[in-house]
Amino acid sequence: MAYHAIFIASFFLLVAFALERLGRLTGLPAVIMMVGVGLIARPLADAFSISVNGLDAAVSILGAVGLVLIVLEGALDIQLGADRIRTASSAILTALTGFALCGAIFAAVAATVLELSYYQAAIIAIPFAVISSAVAIPSSQFLPAAGREFVVYESSVSDIIGVLVFFAFINGNGSFAGMATKLVGGGALSLLLSIVCSIGLVLVLMRIDGHIRFIPLLAGLFGLYSAGKILHLSPLIMVLFFGLALNNPRLLTRFKPFKGWLDRDYEATLNGFKGLVRELTFAVRGFFFILLGYWTDLSDLVAPEAWLAAGLVLTVIYAGRFALLQLFRHELGGPLTWIAPRGLITVLLFLGAKDVLPLPDFLDGTVVVVVLFSAALVAIAQRAYRKMNKPAAAAEATAGRQPPPAPRSNSA
Repeated sequence: MAYHAIFIASFFLLVAFALERLGRLTGLPAVIMMVGVGLIARPLADAFSISVNGLDAAVSILGAVGLVLIVLEGALDIQLGADRIRTASSAILTALTGFALCGAIFAAVAATVLELSYYQAAIIAIPFAVISSAVAIPSSQFLPAAGREFVVYESSVSDIIGVLVFFAFINGNGSFAGMATKLVGGGALSLLLSIVCSIGLVLVLMRIDGHIRFIPLLAGLFGLYSAGKILHLSPLIMVLFFGLALNNPRLLTRFKPFKGWLDRDYEATLNGFKGLVRELTFAVRGFFFILLGYWTDLSDLVAPEAWLAAGLVLTVIYAGRFALLQLFRHELGGPLTWIAPRGLITVLLFLGAKDVLPLPDFLDGTVVVVVLFSAALVAIAQRAYRKMNKPAAAAEATAGRQPPPAPRSNSA
């Protein structure tokens, strides 16, 4: 049985790799193809009487691990400086406003249609209000550097705020006053512990010697993340700070106690760590989305109610996002409008909501439809952006091939 499991895991990893490559060639998001593979695998497994036990737990665990890795990977790509303050503040403001707007509208609709209290409706609204960094960050590679940084900041902050607010509601004893207490106290404690823990982990990487250094570091990171989740905090803040501090060590070495902690091999060490994170992120993301497709019941996916709810969710998301980007006058407002995918974090929070609320089965299908269509809209935005910028790129290339003008004669 163990060898069967190893064979299946290896097979799906190779399939995920092939789909990732195919997505780059065709422009079709690999997320859609991976979920499609899982959807196809479900009836095939049923036909051969193959059952997979503990699927809900596997999706939840892989999702949590993937979320940490993807936020870390995004943070490792950010260079901090005075010239980036404007991008960061704009992204954070957009993330907060978009989350609040979508959450309020979804909660009002859920309270009316599902006959829930407004408190319960807010719990089910939050998963659909959060941008998934697991999909947004890899999907933003076609944008210029400023656009990619905006997406990393926005989606990471959206994840963090979503998780913090969601667990504040879950642990708020059914009252908004209890939720506010948990939110303020949990947010302040999360921030304080995140700063301390991330600094400690960075200093470990700066000073650790030997061939084995990355696995203990990741084990410490995941252990601290898990401890934060158990305490109902928001440990994604720690992950974000850890990645930012690793990629910007001057944030620590500018202080006297830490001067001289960097050695000449730090850049090579950091590049090796980035490579490991990319590899692990790919593996976990591939497994998660294939399992998500397998986990989905086709009867829920084709239910008319699922598509009607998904249509409403998508309309609110992109209409609200378009209005916000126009209001803030973002220079990349056109393509950024469509980079608001729902994905890994949406599924994780939705599974958490199902544990505490009686929800109709069609919402399982709604989640998958929203994930698939929001990923498809990113692909459409990517093609439109490249088509729009193709003439400019061609003109620039032509200008570069033209010979320099002849020098003017000074004879008169």
